[in-house]
Amino acid sequence: MKKIISMILALAMVLALAGCAGTTVVVNNYNYYGTDSSEATEAPATTPIETEPVAAEGAVRTGLAIVTGLDTVDATAEEEGSADFAITLAGILVDENDVILDCSIDAIGHKFTFDTTGALTSDITADVLTKNELGDNYNMKTYGGAIAEWYEQVDAFEAYCIGKTIDEIQNGALTESGYAADADLATSATINLFDYVSALVTAHSNAQVLGAEAGDKLVLSCTTSQGDAAQGNAQLNVDAVALTVNEEGVITSCQIDALQGKATIDENGAVTGTNVDTKNTLGFDYGMVAWAGATYEWFEQAANFASYITGKTAAEVDGIAMTEATAPADADLATSVTISIYGFKSLIAKALG
Repeated sequence: MKKIISMILALAMVLALAGCAGTTVVVNNYNYYGTDSSEATEAPATTPIETEPVAAEGAVRTGLAIVTGLDTVDATAEEEGSADFAITLAGILVDENDVILDCSIDAIGHKFTFDTTGALTSDITADVLTKNELGDNYNMKTYGGAIAEWYEQVDAFEAYCIGKTIDEIQNGALTESGYAADADLATSATINLFDYVSALVTAHSNAQVLGAEAGDKLVLSCTTSQGDAAQGNAQLNVDAVALTVNEEGVITSCQIDALQGKATIDENGAVTGTNVDTKNTLGFDYGMVAWAGATYEWFEQAANFASYITGKTAAEVDGIAMTEATAPADADLATSVTISIYGFKSLIAKALG
């Protein structure tokens, strides 16, 4: 029933947004709630939320989510076209009773523009930074009059979630309009939180027993790049990881996913196709086995690499040998991971750097 209700909410949001002329809304998960377009509202001074360590019951699960929204507008003689990505990332640790032991949230907003020939006019060489990476430079306080920056408000929401069940967060943390229902939280987080609840719910649905224990530190990180304009695509690439480390700096669990978010643009500046599904979501439909003759599909190879590095430190992961083609040189790893691991190693190095 909860899934059906979430699907209805998501469909209503999609239909409402799709009513805008020339705009297509694509969402890769039924739990998607909307956008955080209203990011600053007046509120009293912030109140820090104190959290205590939570004692886990039963096995601890680690989960990762990449939830993507995409708005597209075709180019016209009067106005450039656009492909506007809104990506929310979440990592979560929960026990067997679905109590949240730790969580981490980040987000990426990135807009491509293009003309009536289908050529991209935005700078595809520019770095794409997450909102946490932008930090104070996200400028919610400077230009939006917010009481706190985005990362500070999300930190407060994360602290609020710890010790609560995922059901309590999904069904009681927010008002109908998507803002904090709790009076104390509302003094610290005035932004719309729908997207972030959605991402946590999705991360929870993806959570698995991978070796983490209560007290381990959860780390969420990602690397980003833009696609090649010559291919006729506005493409945003995001590799993400949720991992845990113990006090000795040893990786105790790891989950990896990747997005090749894409809007395909024809020679007239019209968007003819989109993709917002992650590689894990695509599963066998990603086609490495069917079309490239691979032994394992991408999601299997990513999970195999994640399993291989569990029990290792950051230095040991950095020391994993690669061939000239950046595939694994280690014979044991090479039996289950045949793709390049350069990106995986870079992702782990960033997460634990």
